[in-house]
Amino acid sequence: MTLMQAVLRRLQLASGLVMLTYLFLHLLNHALGVWSLELAGRGLVLALRLWRSAPGTVALYGAACLHFALAIHTLYGRRHWSLPPAEWVRLWAGLSLPMLLVRHAVSTRLASTLYGFEPDYERVIVVLLTSGTQGLQLALLAPGWIHGNLGLWFRLRHYEWARRMKPALLAFMVLLPLLSAAGFIRMMRVVEAKGVRIAAVDPTLVAHQAELNAWRHDLLTLYFALIASAVILGRLRNSLERRRLSKRSLGA
Repeated sequence: MTLMQAVLRRLQLASGLVMLTYLFLHLLNHALGVWSLELAGRGLVLALRLWRSAPGTVALYGAACLHFALAIHTLYGRRHWSLPPAEWVRLWAGLSLPMLLVRHAVSTRLASTLYGFEPDYERVIVVLLTSGTQGLQLALLAPGWIHGNLGLWFRLRHYEWARRMKPALLAFMVLLPLLSAAGFIRMMRVVEAKGVRIAAVDPTLVAHQAELNAWRHDLLTLYFALIASAVILGRLRNSLERRRLSKRSLGA
């Protein structure tokens, strides 16, 4: 392994750990809803203080951009696509994660910065219920969690202590999303039991929903275009290299 490859691997690990920490706290916060909506709300306040602080903002969005750039580099540089099943699962899960981050960044951070929308669990759940996207919110958390845990396991599996702890680590990886889903579902039922109507959605957010949807659409379009470009250009490079090697072998 060259020095540059070692540096890139360390950057990938560091940025991945930051995002895995974000996902862990996000899932943990949802899981608090199993006990009460109020407890989850207090957890959300602490999470917002962490990720909206200057260090938290730089760490989260910097890690996301760096990890994505390294993923593009990896997709472009891949010489073949004969991958073991675990790698395919990790790849699928990793490519799903930015969809969650885009939705989160637009629906909460961008809405707060541009229009003053301050999220709490009740308001967020009302938005999800009225838009019919509550299932999508739950579905998008799991792939990122799977991707992060698989990536971390691929680094740790060479250590004896990690192999001994594999059953416990696997149980933790599975149980936390299940608890998170249970907490989120319970919070939705509590909000529905209160008889919250569409009118309860923040009027400022409603007024600017078209702009937020446009931001979300444009960012996701850019994301998919970059992924497709990296794969296509990588395949073209591989094809050109094979042709050069074939001409050299024929010339020899």
